[in-house]
Amino acid sequence: MNLKNYIPIVDNFPKPGISFLDITGILESPEAFRHCVNMLSNWAEDSTSIVAIESRGFPFAGAVAKELKLPLILVRKQGKLPRDTHSISYDTEYSTDTIEINKNAIVGKRPFIIDDLLATGGTLMATANLIRNNFKYLESVSAATIINLKFLPGEKLLLDNNVLYQNIVDYD
Repeated sequence: MNLKNYIPIVDNFPKPGISFLDITGILESPEAFRHCVNMLSNWAEDSTSIVAIESRGFPFAGAVAKELKLPLILVRKQGKLPRDTHSISYDTEYSTDTIEINKNAIVGKRPFIIDDLLATGGTLMATANLIRNNFKYLESVSAATIINLKFLPGEKLLLDNNVLYQNIVDYD
């Protein structure tokens, strides 16, 4: 299946000069969505939890967690989770951001992080560090995205920091 057919490119969104890859086309196609969920589920089958990054990682991660009968752990922007949280701040391309995870999250020994797109790797690496810094009994941290922007350094950043990474669609 050529998933690029389901990913429209929206020019000048969210700001001028940005070409936004819109994964909602995948979500609108039951066949394309099922294809992604199947691939992610195969990669995550030995995991102990599914960690979803806000917000476009949520639908994919939710479906994978249901498929594999694993806990779904949410990573959200600061102030969006109602219970006690662990947090980490990190630099983005344009600013500094903070994400959080519930302190009582049951990530297990092999969490599997899911997001929609990998660019510079900042958010995904921060999520991996958030987990590593606060859940000390880990064996590994794995991650997957639907899209990888191969021309940006995200994949190298993850691999250099021992995050096992896979993706479905490459954009060179």
